[in-house]
Amino acid sequence: MDVIGNNIANINTIGFKAGRATFSELYAQTLQGGTQSVGSNGGINPIQVGLGMKTSSIDNLFTQGNIETTGQNTDLAIQGQAFFIVKKDGKDVYTRAGGFSLDGSGRLVNPGDGSIVQGKLADNLGNIPSGTQLSDLTIPLDQKSPAHATTTVKFAGNLDSSAAVGTVVNSSVSVFDAMGNQHTVTLTFTNTGTNAWSWSAAVPLPATTASAGTVTFDGTGALNTLTGSPLTVTTNNGSPNLSVVLDMGTPGVFSGLTQSKGDSTVTPREQDGYGSGTLNGISIDAGGRINGTFSNGTVMTLGQIMLAEFNNPSGLLKSGDNSWDVSGNSGTPAIVSPGNESKIVSGALEQSNVDLSNEFTQMITAQRGFQANARVITTSDEFLQEIVNLKR
Repeated sequence: MDVIGNNIANINTIGFKAGRATFSELYAQTLQGGTQSVGSNGGINPIQVGLGMKTSSIDNLFTQGNIETTGQNTDLAIQGQAFFIVKKDGKDVYTRAGGFSLDGSGRLVNPGDGSIVQGKLADNLGNIPSGTQLSDLTIPLDQKSPAHATTTVKFAGNLDSSAAVGTVVNSSVSVFDAMGNQHTVTLTFTNTGTNAWSWSAAVPLPATTASAGTVTFDGTGALNTLTGSPLTVTTNNGSPNLSVVLDMGTPGVFSGLTQSKGDSTVTPREQDGYGSGTLNGISIDAGGRINGTFSNGTVMTLGQIMLAEFNNPSGLLKSGDNSWDVSGNSGTPAIVSPGNESKIVSGALEQSNVDLSNEFTQMITAQRGFQANARVITTSDEFLQEIVNLKR
């Protein structure tokens, strides 16, 4: 009844695993031993009287609980058999309850008891080096994403094949240096004759450029040749000079920048540089990776939640606050990354796996069994009383 009562009491406890009591016969008194057959007589079975029962085991049932969406991105559920690793009072314990949040220091914690989620932290480039040890998962709220210098700009558009020699078409694109400074490059295309255009670049001071070249097209209007790329920008601001590849398309393929009759428009479609950014928010994926989203549009890994697996989870010791500790029969924890067998569901919590209808059934069974056993005691007492009365 204690086990049933505890299960029912924790029916709304996140990550709770139901218990199950099993019983076995305590002892049997042998009144007569068994004998084998002798001659024409058959064998005789032993005569034994059972003398009660005992608790054989109280098992923890680690079946999967229902996963309920909460919308809080630091609420985590495990789909599988693994456990979160949390540090409580300086010691690693294990839990299925993933109601976490960030504390004032940016650590991912259980706000109920202050235990700190363990995992691996990424370096400043978003990489988790091989051999990184477990530590408190701390989100550096002041972390910035470094700028990335532009190396390639892709263009698309069309230069009018019917344009007169000397026709000028301008296009502008913003590029970034390694410090995140933005430079506006203006490209000027000038028609120099049949299927040929020259181009030159200009940038505002203090940056300078002397880059120039030509672009030619074949008879179908597809790109033929491009000279002068990569474009060089001298930044003059302490940042390394820029070398930017101008991607006008694939020669012989009618894509990117083309030449055909129609309006002339040269448009930068994509460039791979960006300025520095500040951390706007985090998300956690199924692999446990904590990804930071930055104001410059980049996403960088800040750390990874690690999980623990046991050969015998039922051998774990309950240590309070919905957590578990290692015992002699649980086996040592295997530290693993979330993956196919045990993955993390962000914005959700695993509910208790207690089956209320089954608990009521077990309660009724226990009650009926107790009543029946009590009746045996009462009846046995009446027998003894009758024996006493016979003597009188």
